[in-house]
Amino acid sequence: MFTGIVTALGEVKAVERRDGLVRLTIASPYDAAGVEIGASVAHDGVCLTVVSTEGHQGGMSHVVEVAAESLALTTMGELRAGDRVNLERSLRLGDELGGHMVQGHVDGLGEVLSVKQDGEGYRIRIRPPHTVAHLIAAKGSIAIAGVSLTVNEVDDEGFGVLIIPHTWAVTTLSRLKPGDKVNLEADMMARYAARLIEARRNQS
Repeated sequence: MFTGIVTALGEVKAVERRDGLVRLTIASPYDAAGVEIGASVAHDGVCLTVVSTEGHQGGMSHVVEVAAESLALTTMGELRAGDRVNLERSLRLGDELGGHMVQGHVDGLGEVLSVKQDGEGYRIRIRPPHTVAHLIAAKGSIAIAGVSLTVNEVDDEGFGVLIIPHTWAVTTLSRLKPGDKVNLEADMMARYAARLIEARRNQS
């Protein structure tokens, strides 16, 4: 479980393609002593398991393995050496819930429609897939590339979010441009509400 509050920017150091999966080596400022083998870390909103770690000056490197389903449904399969990723370690008992409850299970890929400066912040418009669109509501929460954000407006074309300067500076959202794909995870409550409505319709 995560909160959508990015705690570090990682850099992809190596991409190793194997039969049915991809091994990613990620460098970050995390302390290797605090990241155990088997730990869950969100990478651009995708929950992945750490399979090895190595400490070095200024931080550490860790390796995760991405299975075929995640490669097909998320941006993980498009990563290349040198790319940056938003990282968040899993929520621990007693941690502050600064964003919203995020599972690290991507619902679908959104397409960036526009990125525009709005005052001191930035406004991003995204077109979600039809499988996700009905889960997005104005003033609701959504995770975009692992970042917890509030939906500002929704229309037939897509939805918009406003990015404050701090979030712009410490996440990969500042690198987005029209046409880019982003991992989307709808708010957990919206997902369960939609499932309940669907179940009631099937019973009627």
